[in-house]
Amino acid sequence: MKTIFSILLLIFPAIIFSQYKNVLIGDKYAPNEPTIMIDKKNPAYVLAAVNINQYFVSVDSGYTWQSYMQKSSYGVAGDPVLINDTSGNFYSFHLSNPMNGSWLDRIVCQTTTDYGETWNDGSFFGLAGSSDQDKQWAVFDPKSGNIYASWTKFDRYASKKETDSTYILFVKSTDTAKTWSEPVRLSEYAGDCIDSDNTVEGAVPTVGVNGEIYVSWAGSRGIVFDRSVDGGQTWLDNDIFVDSMPGGWEFSIPGIMRCNGMPVTVCDRSNSEHRGTIYINWADQRNGESDTDIWLRKSTDGGQTWSDALRVNNDTTHRQQFFTWLTIDQVTGYLYIIFYDRRNYEDNQTDVYLAVSRNGGESFENIRISETPFLPMPKHFFGDYTNISAHNGMIRPIWTRLHKNKLSVWTAIINDSIGNE
Repeated sequence: MKTIFSILLLIFPAIIFSQYKNVLIGDKYAPNEPTIMIDKKNPAYVLAAVNINQYFVSVDSGYTWQSYMQKSSYGVAGDPVLINDTSGNFYSFHLSNPMNGSWLDRIVCQTTTDYGETWNDGSFFGLAGSSDQDKQWAVFDPKSGNIYASWTKFDRYASKKETDSTYILFVKSTDTAKTWSEPVRLSEYAGDCIDSDNTVEGAVPTVGVNGEIYVSWAGSRGIVFDRSVDGGQTWLDNDIFVDSMPGGWEFSIPGIMRCNGMPVTVCDRSNSEHRGTIYINWADQRNGESDTDIWLRKSTDGGQTWSDALRVNNDTTHRQQFFTWLTIDQVTGYLYIIFYDRRNYEDNQTDVYLAVSRNGGESFENIRISETPFLPMPKHFFGDYTNISAHNGMIRPIWTRLHKNKLSVWTAIINDSIGNE
């Protein structure tokens, strides 16, 4: 029996090593659009959040979770984003819906210094007349201690008027999110307000090794890139083209109410040989509406030039891969990309996969991390993204799942060498 097992191990290592313990984080109030963050100071603490106003705390590195409801006088209206600093403080960014205001009138940031035991009421940015603020993301700069955020400003959300536009804006905080700078426009070209391919969206900022700030986003001109080398005071006059993103950032996936492939940008600040490399990850349908794929480009010269697009999913089935998110372990320099994957099925059954690169994005290993597939249905909203956090060999992805007509969010316990445990 031992001999047979040894033979199977040699012939089918992917089967043996593709399964990781899946942990239920929460299944109340139809959770979706999850975000997760490992505490770099004490990795036993992991926080997660979901639409619309739930957050979760783990004190044992993600094996068990407690759920809570987040409150603010500015409203907690979805699009959750969690980041943290090097002192153990967490920052929760979300949309607003205040009693004395209107839905989407600002972006709110709440802070906890005790791992979610308590949160302050929050600060905000982007409040500007009747315009709407949406799709924010943020990053902490360990070099300066600053927090940077970028988002989409709509003159009027979902407006079809040609006179209404969208713009990518940027702010920073130099006092741990107590106050914010005046917004700076990043996008050279405006987009429409329909919340589709010609709308500029998906601005995820990242920080370089010397405090540079890098941001990319998608719109009618595909994926474009901007940078600042002076703490966000000045930016490039002209956006740098990265990829044409054939088919646009919004596309149809059977069983999914709404799907997009907006870009995610990270920079390697580790001491690896790839230190300083910028990576952009996204999904598109350049290979056809029934063959959505996950892509990566990288730059080793500060975003001035970009590599050819590398297909991250390594299947040969021409099926759907979608809802991608990229993170980098700033200790090892390894890249981790989570996405939904249908390579194993002819119907709409869906797995969750993790792609891992240890060579600076030159190639990726693909590993199935969900224990069982699920079958999504269009009446259940999955949100606009998955998420993943990694630190010093500890990897915690997060995704939405549908089971017995009920949405839930999950993580997987993944540590150290992927595929070699």
